[in-house]
Amino acid sequence: MAPIESARPAQLGALASASAQPLVVAITARALFDLEDSHGLFERKGIDAYADYQRTREDDVLEPGIAFSLVRKLLALNRDIPKEAPHVEGKLVEVILLSRNSADTGLRIFNSIQHHGLDIRRATFTSGAPVWPYIRPFGAQLFLSANPESVRRALEAGVAAATILPARAPESVHGQLRIAFDGDAVIFSDESERVSREQGVEAFGRHERERAHEPLSGGPFRGFLDALHRLQAAFPAGDDAPIRTALVTARSAPAHERVIRTLREWDVRLDEALFLGGREKGPFLQAFGADIFFDDSLHNIDSARQYIAAGHVPHGVANP
Repeated sequence: MAPIESARPAQLGALASASAQPLVVAITARALFDLEDSHGLFERKGIDAYADYQRTREDDVLEPGIAFSLVRKLLALNRDIPKEAPHVEGKLVEVILLSRNSADTGLRIFNSIQHHGLDIRRATFTSGAPVWPYIRPFGAQLFLSANPESVRRALEAGVAAATILPARAPESVHGQLRIAFDGDAVIFSDESERVSREQGVEAFGRHERERAHEPLSGGPFRGFLDALHRLQAAFPAGDDAPIRTALVTARSAPAHERVIRTLREWDVRLDEALFLGGREKGPFLQAFGADIFFDDSLHNIDSARQYIAAGHVPHGVANP
């Protein structure tokens, strides 16, 4: 399938030079590594038992967690930066670690980062205090956490954020970085989804047909999508491009037109668009080979996480 809106050749230079700032992703330790044994110990026996556990095992390497593959592929984009692409400190992408560990108990985490060869240099250890206040100062465009409250706070602060249920790292089937998004209440506002929930499917279809030429307003992930698009534009397009994106939506024709026209208006590139008309998303996301999928519906997240890493976006009418 051809991209919904690919960058035209004359635009590539302008897009690549639009910002010299790297794409910044903030992630918590439980999303990056498998820390569920020690987290369970903390919940059962408290902070002292947890601290002793981490200190005595600080040289034991942590296994990859649910978002490990995503982070590794993001950081790999820094290895072959095109000559014309602007970058900061030799980076197109930076990953920041935010952890509620103390610096003392977090030593095992940094040892594991070094063992796995992840170029993560900046981190915050808060000794149990919330980590979300540090997301904006780091300039992050995306925040991934296992803590729903931190995610909600980040969304309130205007940062794209998603809750990832901790798990062992899924197997990656592609060398490309592949990211998939739901549309309404994620990339776009929940305006149309509200019509569907409050007035029914027929009213939704009528609403979208009447407004087919009226662009949708942006949702919580529009800024991240823009930043990801600029990052894509720094690399040659085609089968060998290191990033591939997809829109995976429950919409179907004729509600597809407004989405396509909105992305055209935004001048944003998405490589694939799946208009599923209510079909279960999980098998399609597996076929796409997504490293992560973002959706506001817990039902869709439950379908997706059987196959891939899935981030719940607690935003909009589906998440009162």
